[in-house]
Amino acid sequence: MAADDGRVTTREWDAATYDRVSDPQARWATPLLDHLPTDGVARVLDAGCGSGRVTQAVLDRLPAARVIALDGSKQMLAEAARRLGPAVDAGRVSFVHADLGRPLTLDEPVDAVVSTAAFHWVTDQDTLFANLAAVLRPGGLLVAQCGGADNIASVIRALDAVGATWRPWHFATPAEATRRLEASGFGSVRAWLHDEPTAFEPGPPTEEFLATVVLGAHLERMAPEARGPFVHSVAAGLSEPFIDYVRLNLLAVRIGSTGD
Repeated sequence: MAADDGRVTTREWDAATYDRVSDPQARWATPLLDHLPTDGVARVLDAGCGSGRVTQAVLDRLPAARVIALDGSKQMLAEAARRLGPAVDAGRVSFVHADLGRPLTLDEPVDAVVSTAAFHWVTDQDTLFANLAAVLRPGGLLVAQCGGADNIASVIRALDAVGATWRPWHFATPAEATRRLEASGFGSVRAWLHDEPTAFEPGPPTEEFLATVVLGAHLERMAPEARGPFVHSVAAGLSEPFIDYVRLNLLAVRIGSTGD
C-alpha cells in the first residue's frame, strides 16, 4: 500500500516467485555477513527478511543465535516460514509482521540488526534508522545493504521513457546515510558503494524479474490488465537484459542507551 503522499509503506509481494528469482540478492548478502561477528551475538533482527534466504544464512553463520525475521509482507513471512521450518521447530526463528517505517515492538533489544535489499523501500530513512536504533542494544551492530546512489539507473531511464516518473525508492549516498545514522544514535559508521551489474535471460525471464523485484510497487497502483504491457515496455526500454545494480553497504554500532 502507499501513504497519502505516495510513499510506499508496506505491500504484499509474490513471495514464491521472489524466492525463485532472487539469486542476485541472496548472493550479494554473502560477503556482507562476513562482517557479522560469530561471538557475542545471541539475538538478531533480520529487518526485511523477505522469503528467508538471507535469514537462513544468518542462522548458518551463528548456530547459537536466535533470529527475529521481520517483514511488511505476510506472503513473504509465510514463504520464510516454509523455508525455515526446521529452525522454527528448533525455536531459533520467530516472525514479526511490521513496517520498518513505524516504531517496532520487540520483547527485548537485539544484539545485531541485519538487512539486505530492504532499506531503499523506506523513503523516510531518518525514521527508519531511529526505529532500528530503538530496538538495538548499546554496542549492538547494524550490518546492512540496500540500493544506493545511481542504483538501477538503466531501469529508471526506461521508466522515464514511458512517462512513469513516480519513484517508490530512496537510493542514498554514503555521506547521506552516514549523516542519518549518526543523527539516529549510531557511531563507527562505515558506508560505501559497490557495483553489482547483473545480466538476465532476455524476454520473459527479464520481465518476470522486473515485475517481481523492481516494479511491484508500480504494478500495485495499476489495473491488472495494464501491468503486463507496462512491464514489457520497461523491459523493451533496456538496451540489453541487464540491470546496473549499485549496493550501499552500511556498518554501524549503536551508541548511548535504548532510551535515547
